[in-house]
Amino acid sequence: MAKKFNGQRLRQARLYNGLSINDLAEILGVTKQAISQYETQNVTPEFEKMRIITEKLNFPSSYFFQEDIYEVNAKTTYFRALLSTNKNTRLQQQIKLKHLAIIYQVLNKYLEFPALNIPKIEYKNELDFDQIALDLRAYWELGEKPIDNISHLLEKNGIIVASYPVNQDNIDAYSQKIKVEDQDRYIIVLSNDKNSAVRSNFDAAHELGHILLHNWNIDLEELPREDFKQQEREANYFAAAFLLPKNAFLHDVSLYPRDLKYYIELKKKWKVSISAMLIRANRLGVITDNQYQYLMKQMTINNWRKQEPLDNVLIKQEPILLNKSIEMLMQHNIFNAKEFMEELTENKLSMKPEQVEILLNLDKGTLFIEEEKESIASIIKIKDKNK
Repeated sequence: MAKKFNGQRLRQARLYNGLSINDLAEILGVTKQAISQYETQNVTPEFEKMRIITEKLNFPSSYFFQEDIYEVNAKTTYFRALLSTNKNTRLQQQIKLKHLAIIYQVLNKYLEFPALNIPKIEYKNELDFDQIALDLRAYWELGEKPIDNISHLLEKNGIIVASYPVNQDNIDAYSQKIKVEDQDRYIIVLSNDKNSAVRSNFDAAHELGHILLHNWNIDLEELPREDFKQQEREANYFAAAFLLPKNAFLHDVSLYPRDLKYYIELKKKWKVSISAMLIRANRLGVITDNQYQYLMKQMTINNWRKQEPLDNVLIKQEPILLNKSIEMLMQHNIFNAKEFMEELTENKLSMKPEQVEILLNLDKGTLFIEEEKESIASIIKIKDKNK
């Protein structure tokens, strides 16, 4: 039986690459109506058009003839820049995240990942962000010391963390809740377009705030603008309270609270931006509103608003659980690169190796090398000089 072209797959591949219907129509030299027919009516493109599609969208031809990706039960996706990001850009990231979720589900067949370990936050009226942050630190046995590697901390407690290029200046991070074998899982994606350790740390803590505090069964598109802004503020308040715990940070910042050079030293310790520490110091009452405004003006005069001291010195800690999973499975001969890609295909997700390497933040060539070695070994052998 001939396989049927799946127009939804063409739409997903188009969005994955950030292309509009007009963009793809120009690439193929066809009308917008033709693209719509391909995507909605499952009209199979001519062979030459199909060849261009696979080449330009960088998906194997088999991808377009598979059934739809099975449902990962993803609902809400929290974007920090929802109000300033167009719908197609958000769809692009959601499609990438959906592909990542399928890859995770395949890995989950072979590996026992850490169970989700997050306490339930119960509150009656106003949120006490300092108390919530301290309760979580106590639950995770962190005390009030600085967090050197928040990505590892989240992974250790069952949150999936990925890092890959988002290619959008106004998207630093986003998160989504999925179901894996009837268990809730959260995925946080951190953009690795910008190599800022402190920015990445705050982004991760911000998404953790959404996980702890907010409703994951709502359509954010329908949320009133002010309600969305309030959720973003709450996630920021939590992130600051979690990364800069009240008592320990108060002890440190109170020594020289109005000296910007002192904040450089604090940045080395707490791995949080100077601007975020000034906001935190102001909220804790260590500096007044006027003092805060003066220090922020000094930040502008010093050209520290776009790039602060130490931004190019502090090392960004990347998540490792997903890429180390591939490494572990290969080292234990569970599969080689070719077999892993075939496993994805069997799970209705044909992809190019380089695409998977990007999503999992693997070294370039990881999913090619083993197959190449195997091929060479089957052709030539080392001579035995003892014969």
